[in-house]
Amino acid sequence: MTTTGPWDLETIEAHLRASVVPVRLGCLDTSGWPAVVSLWFEYEGGALWCATPARSRVAEWLEREPRCAFEVAPNAPPYFGVRGRGTAELRPSEGKRVLHRLALRYLGGDSSEFADWLLSRRVDEVAIRIAPARVSSWDFRGRMQMPVRAQGER
Repeated sequence: MTTTGPWDLETIEAHLRASVVPVRLGCLDTSGWPAVVSLWFEYEGGALWCATPARSRVAEWLEREPRCAFEVAPNAPPYFGVRGRGTAELRPSEGKRVLHRLALRYLGGDSSEFADWLLSRRVDEVAIRIAPARVSSWDFRGRMQMPVRAQGER
């Protein structure tokens, strides 16, 4: 994996492990147009792992064209994050495990009504393993000091 930007690989990997925001995943739909989907993810073993229903459009798209792009960054300023490109691999046998880990990561547990519903679908889940080939970072926190405003002021 090649890296560019202000962060070294260790900092990039720390950001990917610590970020609990969805990954924005770019891929090509069946007509060849770019599409962006947001998926829960975790970074493990040098790869981003997601889960999706086996018959989802994103699974179909990645099966047809595994090259993809991704971004992991918060929505609010100051802006910082990681984006890159890589190759996706669908792993049906790991769908249940990955979905359960993602539920723990994003929901804080697996005992809520939503977690029960989500995990009841595990039979149909497929894991997506994204192996990054190129990653770039950006970090504007040092130069984007946000002014303190009175409540309601824009």
